[in-house]
Amino acid sequence: MPTFAYTALNASGQTVTGSLAVGSKAEVFRKLESQALTPVKVAEEAKSAKAGAAAASKMEDNLPTKLSRNQIILFTEELADMLDGGLQIDQALRVIMERQEDVALRKVSGIMRDQLREGSSVSKALKKASPSFDELYCNLVAAGEVSGSLAPILRRLAQNLLVMAELQSKVTQAMIYPAFLIGACTVLMVVFMTVMVPQITDLLDKSGQKLPFATQMLISFNSFLASYWWVLLSIITIIALSFKAFIATPKGLMWWHETKLNLPLFGPVIATRFYAQFSHSMGSLVGNGVPLMNSIRLVSKISANVYIQSLLAKVTNLVAEGGALSSSLKKVGHFPMMLVDMIAVGEQTGQLNQSLEKSAVRYDKELDKRIKRMTALISPVIILFMAVIVGVVAYSIISAVFQSVNGIRSRV
Repeated sequence: MPTFAYTALNASGQTVTGSLAVGSKAEVFRKLESQALTPVKVAEEAKSAKAGAAAASKMEDNLPTKLSRNQIILFTEELADMLDGGLQIDQALRVIMERQEDVALRKVSGIMRDQLREGSSVSKALKKASPSFDELYCNLVAAGEVSGSLAPILRRLAQNLLVMAELQSKVTQAMIYPAFLIGACTVLMVVFMTVMVPQITDLLDKSGQKLPFATQMLISFNSFLASYWWVLLSIITIIALSFKAFIATPKGLMWWHETKLNLPLFGPVIATRFYAQFSHSMGSLVGNGVPLMNSIRLVSKISANVYIQSLLAKVTNLVAEGGALSSSLKKVGHFPMMLVDMIAVGEQTGQLNQSLEKSAVRYDKELDKRIKRMTALISPVIILFMAVIVGVVAYSIISAVFQSVNGIRSRV
């Protein structure tokens, strides 16, 4: 509670000084008035103010902090290195808190250290330190605490996070060039329609020549856009809002997520990316002693695709009824037979985690091939589309110009 120093006048006009430990300055005035004192000056003592600021700062420091994927990878790698070097978890967190340049990582380390000193486990401390440590991450850490292999699990977690980051980066990079081509085509068409076509139209009107069919169609289309662009924009907006409202419903979202898996070019990439994530995560969980049922439940959360989540929910129910993972995946369908067979071999040999890790490596390579193939196919398709559009517009303009020039020559 803060302490306030005051100066007041009593009934006889004498100056009285003192201090009161109360909740606020308003309470000081009330207490002085109740003692028949007239306040002259009231101020919070410096020590109290510093203590309050320190308490507020400490409270703010204990608030959970969000971390990016790169920050999580860095934190996981550093913690694994220090544990491998023989440091205890408390010492490792202290070193990160004191020497790490990243403010967020220092804050997370400090919160975790405080939680551990209060008797919390590492997995629970992670949850309280940052919401960025998801349930899969925390459960793997909990498995490492129980088995006494926290450092190896952290190392594997860091590797898995790096793999996932690389997969996402590959998909993103594959879409950069096609997006650039589409943007360039759009800009080019806007320039044609707003600058060149009106100029060509004026030229042809002055020459009095009959317009070629292609040119007439181009001018009519341009006039339609100029006059009724708001209609087209309204239609597009209504369709977009309706589609957004539809996929906001559970049934619509399920349909859309299933449809995305069946899209040409993009669908196989999305599916293969999930198979790679599934194999990596299941291999880590099973290999570190997490029960199979819990592993499937946790892995179902790594994908934002609700259709895939529904498939894994069916797999979970089948496994709960006593079925093997491979046979459950086969009954549900939509999972490649290669993955099912690899899991079946792992179940028969008792080395399910190794089979899953081999599958993960295989699907990583397949994903890389599919992304390269998608990029190789998308670019020519977009270029061909651009060539057709630009060619039609160029032909319309050039044919009109030639006809106009011929008409002028015939007059001369």
